[in-house]
Amino acid sequence: MHFLDQAKIYVRSGAGGPGAVSFRREKYIEYGGPDGGNGGKGGDIVFEAIAGLNTLIDFRYTQHFRAPRGKGGSGSNRTGAGGDDLVIKVPVGTQVLSEDKETVLLDFTAPGQRHVLLRGGDGGRGNASYKTSTNRAPRQHGTGWPNEELWVWLRLKLLADAGLVGLPNAGKSTFINAVTNAKAKVGDYPFTTVRPQLGVVTRHEREFVIADIPGLIEGAADGAGIGDRFLGHIERCRVLLHLIDASGEDPVEAYHIVREELDAYGAGLVDKPEVLALNKIDAVDEKTIAKIVKKLAKASGGKEVMLLSGAAGIGVDPVLDRLVDAIGPLPDVEQPKGEGEESEWSPI
Repeated sequence: MHFLDQAKIYVRSGAGGPGAVSFRREKYIEYGGPDGGNGGKGGDIVFEAIAGLNTLIDFRYTQHFRAPRGKGGSGSNRTGAGGDDLVIKVPVGTQVLSEDKETVLLDFTAPGQRHVLLRGGDGGRGNASYKTSTNRAPRQHGTGWPNEELWVWLRLKLLADAGLVGLPNAGKSTFINAVTNAKAKVGDYPFTTVRPQLGVVTRHEREFVIADIPGLIEGAADGAGIGDRFLGHIERCRVLLHLIDASGEDPVEAYHIVREELDAYGAGLVDKPEVLALNKIDAVDEKTIAKIVKKLAKASGGKEVMLLSGAAGIGVDPVLDRLVDAIGPLPDVEQPKGEGEESEWSPI
């Protein structure tokens, strides 16, 4: 399945059906009278978050969503049928943004959440509702309230407890493959990872989700390399695991580059709890490792530098224990709203 985390779609609710102009024609009713019914309500545009999806690829091929309009009223005071609501199913973690991407209209963080984005138009009044003591045979009717329409952006932010950050070739894919059932691509060249990867870690009878994103380079906030668009997938993480290649040219500079890109991106990433780990220690002698650890501790403001080799399995368990401690207790799961508890919102 291809991964897609952004999509632009057009949504339009249903217009209300027109009211009817009708008069009674009954044998023993001397004067008859108006009996035109009201029109039906148009369908709503409803978004629902469901489990089991982790991509927006379906919205690349279907980009227009139109709810049906209400049916027109008819004689004998019969109200027209309402249009069915159009339910758009999205992955958990999806945000619905305005066309300019400046305003978050909806945010889905739990399976089963349902929100009405656009409300269908009410049906128009039939001529029976216009009857008064002075207007006994009205011929006017309502045409139905118009629909609402929007172009919106869907943006998926994967829900993970811990996020992996670091320069390309820092060993992030190797680490996530070692501790989860993920099958991330591993290679000896930069940007082996071109899309986010998720994996589930089991540690001390506790499960948590870890996310691997493409590596950052200097200038990523300005579009260098793959850029920083995938940083949105770790915005919801409670802790970041910052991996640094011990065999790299300048591990301290590598640390500063990633921290500066997190700061440039914003969204509070630079303030998240961080576990700092020096990776690939099996490729460097102990004396060099000690020097790097001392410099990194100073550059990071006194943070503990954990030693790790994802490929050799060295130091993996202590790092996982530290992540579990940083993640903390599991949050209370939000109960999904029932069918009759939909929240309504309209930007119009």
